[in-house]
Amino acid sequence: MPQQIKQVGVLGAGLMGHGIAQVAAQAGYEVVLREVDDATLQKGIGKIEKQLARAVEKGKSSQEDADAVRGRIAGTTDYKDLAGCDLVIEAITESLPLKLEMWKELDAIVKPEAVFATNTSSLAVIDQAAATSRPGQFVGLHYFNPAQVMKLVEVVRALTTTEEAFETALQFARSEGKLAIPTKDKAGFIVNRLLVPYMLDAMRAYEEGVGSVAEIDEAMKAGAGHPMGPLTLADFVGLDTLGSICDVLFDEFRERRFARPPTLRKMLAAGWYGRKSGTGFYDYSGEEPRENPAF
Repeated sequence: MPQQIKQVGVLGAGLMGHGIAQVAAQAGYEVVLREVDDATLQKGIGKIEKQLARAVEKGKSSQEDADAVRGRIAGTTDYKDLAGCDLVIEAITESLPLKLEMWKELDAIVKPEAVFATNTSSLAVIDQAAATSRPGQFVGLHYFNPAQVMKLVEVVRALTTTEEAFETALQFARSEGKLAIPTKDKAGFIVNRLLVPYMLDAMRAYEEGVGSVAEIDEAMKAGAGHPMGPLTLADFVGLDTLGSICDVLFDEFRERRFARPPTLRKMLAAGWYGRKSGTGFYDYSGEEPRENPAF
């Protein structure tokens, strides 16, 4: 039998965390959103408030409903405020040492029956589960960006995950109106296992002179019916995040298709992380993105 979830903790109010918190609150859950400092926390909450206001403006939500959603989200910088949570979802930086450090601290605070979930896009779930005293109560809940819009959540079963914890996570994702797809704890899960090599191949196609950045993107949109081209998508995901996923996949499979292409390595060295930094394959400094002049 799945456990009953009433209060949800979300660790990190950044790119993914604020969206995950909003989605949970919209589904009726009480949410505790934790960040490292108040400035970062307020920035994340501000994004939620902006999204809620936009929904009211577009007629997709009433002001009353938006206020109720916002009222279900409590911000904090103290792990102790997550003690009573039934489910805790982490959405911090894609760094295993940082995640392990966080889980060890949290494990001693949150009630032992609570389920822990990682939003990792590539790291092995078992590596995090094994660092806690509750490996059976540990799953992966991989949301996609933006969490408020994207329907898919990959529900990842680690070697140690109990049937009860897995069903709890599956039912929770479905209760949010998400398409919950079960998957095994294999590097990249389903989507990134297939999607990352596609984006990397687009970079290699550019390097080999197959087409310009914009030409490759436009061709894939028109020819494959994709909503955005692979290089625009790479900028959207974040080139630093993509680089981290590459490393995990390459370490696992040792295949060239998962290795960082030279262009990606050089862009990361330059501090070009895509949309989040204002520069990637495109320049985002103007009203409309334009192809990065460096290309």
